Amino acid sequence: MLRWALAFLVLALIAGVLGFTGVAGQSIYIARILFFVFIVVFLVGLVYSLVTGRRPNSLP
Repeated sequence: MLRWALAFLVLALIAGVLGFTGVAGQSIYIARILFFVFIVVFLVGLVYSLVTGRRPNSLP
């Protein structure tokens, strides 16, 4: 998820340099949402591992 946020950030920066302000604005918005979702998932996983004392299972 963090990779997608970084990809949208890079897309926004490139679009902003080239003058596509609409695409740049939407890309920044999507990147911001994905970043905050990543932070929430990270914090939930961190609290889970601290409370239970074990690591969460990885996704297949």
